[in-house]
Amino acid sequence: MKKLELKFLNEDGKTVTYSVEKPVEPADPAAIKAAMEEIINQNAFTSSGGDVVSIKEARIVDRTVEEIELA
Repeated sequence: MKKLELKFLNEDGKTVTYSVEKPVEPADPAAIKAAMEEIINQNAFTSSGGDVVSIKEARIVDRTVEEIELA
């Protein structure tokens, strides 16, 4: 399953990550950056270390899980 991870820095300088499942692909870097800037401008999220204050990075993470049958 793929997820879009939006990583911000909060007032304490710590990384805060928000994940979006099933992101639209291909990813549009300009749209993602604009959305992240809007999240900061609207003060939409907060964390235990304070408000998010800057963009750190964004990435798409693909996690594949394979079950192992134990006999």
